[in-house]
Amino acid sequence: MLQSLSFSEILTEEIEAELKEAAVISMGSDVSDVDLMNIKELCDQVLSLSEYRAQLYDYLKSRMNTIAPNLTALVGELVGARLIAHGGSLLNLAKQPGSTIQILGAEKALFRALKTKHATPKYGLLYHASLVGQAPPKMKGKISRSLAAKSALAIRYDALGDSQDDSMGVENRLKLEARLRNLEGKELGRSAGSAKGKPKIEAYDKDRKKGAGGLITPAKTYNPSADAVLGQTPDSTTRKFEVESLSTEEPAKEAPASGKEKKERTKKKKKTDEETTVPGERNGTAEQDGKGEAKKKKKHQAENDGVQNKDENAEEGGKKKKKRKHSEAEQEEESEMPSKKKEKKEKEE
Repeated sequence: MLQSLSFSEILTEEIEAELKEAAVISMGSDVSDVDLMNIKELCDQVLSLSEYRAQLYDYLKSRMNTIAPNLTALVGELVGARLIAHGGSLLNLAKQPGSTIQILGAEKALFRALKTKHATPKYGLLYHASLVGQAPPKMKGKISRSLAAKSALAIRYDALGDSQDDSMGVENRLKLEARLRNLEGKELGRSAGSAKGKPKIEAYDKDRKKGAGGLITPAKTYNPSADAVLGQTPDSTTRKFEVESLSTEEPAKEAPASGKEKKERTKKKKKTDEETTVPGERNGTAEQDGKGEAKKKKKHQAENDGVQNKDENAEEGGKKKKKRKHSEAEQEEESEMPSKKKEKKEKEE
């Protein structure tokens, strides 16, 4: 039997290559008949075990397709058989929720995590399913949770349903594969978006244009008319500004003026003549302003004096009240003293 079979049929390619290398390097030794007989028996056992494994796999495949076709379409024959064996039967497994099916096979790790207050396991026997194996390491927990939910539905359908087809399992498997592709696409999008070439977010400025670097609103200029000068009334300041404006406008006579402009100029000249010819009026207005200010100061002083007098009157009234209370208390004490003396005398007698 051994003479008809080659090494490739008994051993794997890696072991065969290792044996050839060892045969080239090793010195070799004589093989006795007893050693050769034991080697042949070992080879026969290996061949028989491999044949039995293939037969058992075919049997398991046929039985799982008849008992739980939807579960086998989702998870596979081996993982489905392990789940049923771990649950006790297909009916007992149908009574379990999806969260329990997800952790079946990792009970020891679950109770250890609960005891030590660490993270609970994400998968048990479902880790060996093809869908969980295809998922990236970060997505294995999500895929195992969704696979456990779909497998719980498939187990109930297989255990309690009437039909024996695997249409539901195939449909759910396609949905899970689409979800896996969606999750992988999101992960790729996140990794692509985390590059160094991100656009910088600038602070918003409402006064700045979009294209150019200038400002939309013009720069604010200095307003001299808002200044307040000491010792001058607002009338005098306005007159000064009018005089200055006239002095600046007079030399700038280039084009012939129209009728309206001539009228305005004549009016302005009249105003300046009145200001220059009547200085006594200015003095009169200044004196009137000074008198008004003096009257205001007197009023303020009178008001302050009245407030002070009120405060003093209030303080004097408070002192008088205190004196009255003190005198009343003394009278009460004096009235109480003879009564106390009488009581003492009575007690002594």
